[in-house]
Amino acid sequence: MLVGGRGRANLLRWPGGYRLAQEARFALSRGSMSSSQEEVLQIFRDSKALLTGHFVLRSGLHSGHFFQCAQVCQHMDKVTRLIELLRPKLAAHPCDTVLAPAMGGLVVGQEIARQLGVRFVFVEKENDKLVLRRNFTFRPGERVIIAEDVVTRGGRAQECLDILQANGANAVAVVSLVDRSAGQTKFSVPFVSLLELNFPTYAADAVPAELAKLPATKPGS
Repeated sequence: MLVGGRGRANLLRWPGGYRLAQEARFALSRGSMSSSQEEVLQIFRDSKALLTGHFVLRSGLHSGHFFQCAQVCQHMDKVTRLIELLRPKLAAHPCDTVLAPAMGGLVVGQEIARQLGVRFVFVEKENDKLVLRRNFTFRPGERVIIAEDVVTRGGRAQECLDILQANGANAVAVVSLVDRSAGQTKFSVPFVSLLELNFPTYAADAVPAELAKLPATKPGS
C-alpha cells in the first residue's frame, strides 16, 4: 500500500518490509507533480488499483507489485475523468479512429474515442495472436491512436502497430493510463501515458528468494 509522502518520496509495502521509492517509485509526466497529476494518483489510490504480492505480468515477467486497471475501469466516472485529464496530451496527435487490444484496452479505448468523437475498433486474440476481426477495416492513411490500459514491454501495442501497417493505416500514437516501464519502452510513434510506474520486474529464473516464497498469481490487468 502507499504510505504517506508525495511523488518519488512515497514508500510501498513489500513482502520483506518497506523499501524506498528508489526501487519502486511513482513518476508522473517526468516532472514535478501538478494538481492534475495528484488527482490521477488519488483516483488510482481510491480505486485500490495498486496491489502487492507475487504476480506474473502479461509480459511473463514477475513482480511484487501490480496495477489492477480493472479496478479503475469498473467505475465509469473515474474512467471519464482520467480521459479528461489525458485529452490535452492527445491534442498533438489528431486521429480518425482509436484501436484497442482486448481485453484490457477496451474500456480505455472506447472512452477516448467517445470524448474525441471518433470511431472505435478493437483487435482480439486468435491462436495467441492479436488479429483484426468482425469485418473491421481501415482506409489507406487513416490516422489511428492505439489505446492500452497498462504498458510494460509494449508487446500488445507493437502487435497493434504491425496490424495497422499491414492494413495501410497510419498510427499516430500509443496511449495508456499506465506506463510500467517508467519511460523505458519505446515505439516508432509517440508514447503518451498518464502515470509512470517503476517497479522492479524479474525473469522467471531470477525471482528474489523473498518474492519466490509467495504464491505467484496472474491477476490480469
